[in-house]
Amino acid sequence: MAGGIKTVSVAERRARLAVRHHLAPGERAGTVAAAVGGIIALHGTDPASVYLAARARTREVDKAAIEHALYEERSLVRMLGMRRTVFVVPTALMPVIQSACTDQIAERLRRQLTQVVAAAGIAPDAATWLKDVGEDTVRVLAARGSATGAELARNEPRLRTQIIAAADNPYGGAVNLTSRLLTLLSAEGLIVRGRPRGGWTSTQFTWSAAPERTDLPAVAARAELARQWLAAFGPAPLSDLQWWTGWTAGQLRQAVSSLDLTEVDLDGTPGVLLSGDEDPTTPTAPAEPWGALLPALDPTAMGWRERAWYVGAHTAALFDRSGNIGPTAWWDGRIVGGWAQRKDGEIAVRLLEDVGAEAAAAIAAEAQRLQEWIGPGMKITPRFRTPLERELSGSGA
Repeated sequence: MAGGIKTVSVAERRARLAVRHHLAPGERAGTVAAAVGGIIALHGTDPASVYLAARARTREVDKAAIEHALYEERSLVRMLGMRRTVFVVPTALMPVIQSACTDQIAERLRRQLTQVVAAAGIAPDAATWLKDVGEDTVRVLAARGSATGAELARNEPRLRTQIIAAADNPYGGAVNLTSRLLTLLSAEGLIVRGRPRGGWTSTQFTWSAAPERTDLPAVAARAELARQWLAAFGPAPLSDLQWWTGWTAGQLRQAVSSLDLTEVDLDGTPGVLLSGDEDPTTPTAPAEPWGALLPALDPTAMGWRERAWYVGAHTAALFDRSGNIGPTAWWDGRIVGGWAQRKDGEIAVRLLEDVGAEAAAAIAAEAQRLQEWIGPGMKITPRFRTPLERELSGSGA
């Protein structure tokens, strides 16, 4: 305690990470829903990462149990959320994220898509035409129960209307309306992604009607999301929370204004935590060093904007140019290397610092367990490739 402000060490932040993110062996959750609930959300952009992130935080949970939570029990759901990113979230948290983040994203998406439709000269009144196509699509989906975009387009042919995507990009060009409109309807909370066609790494999702919306005031929803983030990721600078949510500075100030916060010193950086959460984290089991192999875009690795306290000097090897992290190797609360799957299925690990023989052996054993869990004949390739992952997998530059 210096000058009345509590100091929270890097070691304490790493201890909180181990417990609250269910990464230390004694802290792993018994169900997928419990694991996700403890960390708010899993990044859902890369389907394989959802499974691998859930596996790392649970005890003896297989792929079938993860699919059950997502597609049968429906305790988890995919939705567009913070920073216009797809996440897998607890179903009960959907209304909070919808009001706190997604509604604003949906307004922007509708405005942009209306402009694209208008520029294409598809209809005299682009907004009305787009609204009508969207409403018909939702009706078709409700009647079918579930469908892919291609199946919906057979019932609502206007989904095949050609628009120009990314006109200012050399890779842009004419595409069907389908994907853009379905993304918009999901952002508006009208439809949700369902079971994919194919295996657990497939990106061809079916769609179904969303559960009836529970609308929350945006201010209250942001306050609740900020509270949950601080419980899972705090203590931290408020700038980390702003980055994670994608809020404006004004939205951030409004969100935390109703919370009872305590200022702390994070190794020279001002931070906050929830008042009453100042005591050191006590693990369920005796604290022991732990190792983990986390997937690309893991929610822990992507949980903060300022990452030096757990990434160290390894940023260049582990991140792509857009700031997406690749597969990482952890030891006792910090990243010490990376991993990738080779063509023959082997999990190859490279340690980027000397962690000692015991840690190296523990991480190697975890690599073998992960390889067995993925199973023979299954190849995991992250959606966003990073320098070390490319090198280890044998993909080259």
